Amino acid sequence: MATIRILLGIICLIAFSWRGLLGGSALNTQERVVDHKKLRGNHDTLTKPSTLIQIARSQLGVREKNGVNDGERVESYLKYAGAHKGDPWCAAFVSWVFSQTGYLQPKTAWSPALFPIAKRTNLIQPATLFGIYFPKLKRIAHCGFVERKDGNWLITIEGNTNIAGSREGDGVYRKRRSIKTIKYFANWTTKNGGEHD
Repeated sequence: MATIRILLGIICLIAFSWRGLLGGSALNTQERVVDHKKLRGNHDTLTKPSTLIQIARSQLGVREKNGVNDGERVESYLKYAGAHKGDPWCAAFVSWVFSQTGYLQPKTAWSPALFPIAKRTNLIQPATLFGIYFPKLKRIAHCGFVERKDGNWLITIEGNTNIAGSREGDGVYRKRRSIKTIKYFANWTTKNGGEHD
């Protein structure tokens, strides 16, 4: 009996370890196939933050067509936010993800607009937005979603970045960023943090 319990414990440990290993980019292909309408209608089993993160994950691997803020998916993010082909799109990506779960706000392609004082928070959790300040521009100039916190690091999902973490990248990536590099966090998922239909 004790041997069976030990064996079951080892199997569970392996299963949880394997799931943790797959938390990275190995799942990207499957995650891109998320049915957004199912997620929107399944609020009993998925909380809003987890739904937002699932939709953001489904976009991992999206790439610009010619490297100039273009391509079918990128242009759909920009169009939703009222911007044009060729415009920077990190904030448009964030806005588009929110729209896929029925949120009416935020709806902007301007990253500083995602961090009004009323939405700022110190609570870092899944679907919290992060904003990076660029002294040269004297403003927030890149943003994305916190997928999870890992000690003093964030695992993020963000658009218009690249492997190096640029603010003018070529796609949607999962990044690892130091919390020290983040100027503001914002929560748009609470009642006072975002309108919902």
